[in-house]
Amino acid sequence: MATNLRTPSFASSSSTSTDTDDEGVRGTCEDASMCKRFAVSIGYWHDPYIQHFVRLSKERKAPEINRGYFARVHGVDQLIKAFLRKTECQCQILNLGAGMDTTFWRLKDEDLLPSKYFEVDFPMIVTRKLHSIKLPTLLITECVLVYMTPEQSANLLKWAANSFETAMFINYEQVNMDDRFGQIMIENLRRRQCDLAGVETCKSLESQKERLLSNGWETASAVDMMEVYSKLPQAEVSRIESLEFLDEMELLEQLMQHYCLCWATKGGNELGLKEIVY
Repeated sequence: MATNLRTPSFASSSSTSTDTDDEGVRGTCEDASMCKRFAVSIGYWHDPYIQHFVRLSKERKAPEINRGYFARVHGVDQLIKAFLRKTECQCQILNLGAGMDTTFWRLKDEDLLPSKYFEVDFPMIVTRKLHSIKLPTLLITECVLVYMTPEQSANLLKWAANSFETAMFINYEQVNMDDRFGQIMIENLRRRQCDLAGVETCKSLESQKERLLSNGWETASAVDMMEVYSKLPQAEVSRIESLEFLDEMELLEQLMQHYCLCWATKGGNELGLKEIVY
């Protein structure tokens, strides 16, 4: 849904960032979209829409990458659908840093569209005075907060918690970044001129939950993606694992243990939002 946009309070109007400064972050959108497009092309999940937004790369992606994206898409989708069912779709979704995401059309196919669906990406701006909105609202960030400083992401989370009476926040990003594997991930991104400004908050599942709780959210949960993967429907896991051979399960486990799915809620006691678990 397209809107007229204005700068929100969590984005500093005096920022000196330029298009060049943001180029590395924008590049991650292309990388993620191409990885999803490839995984879809070999059957990891069904998405008839992504082909209209993303070209198919000639470069074959590694099995651990494909399985990681499968777990990411499935995990986020499960929480989105849980929220929609609890609210009977009488809600709105804000997908922050949406990139080429096709969730809107996939939800439409399943007759699960919320009352309103918004997508926001560069520049980080929004349109209306949202303080007056009282519909249940779901906000989604996938690898977005980590590119903000801790102060900036805290401001965004406070803004969201203060703006909506009944809401849920879903965040997918890095975790356990203090160990050697995490440091290698950081170094690889730096070589691509892409710094993780908010990596300090990605130390552990506890630090992820604490950020949400300390910025106005009433409940917070977090699981690493290995736990998500272990809870995926066994039939689906067997199906995708038969698509291609993976000889280093340890590498997949390391990758999955360095990404997490977090969610927080505010209000909605009568809807049972606090009961949502993965």
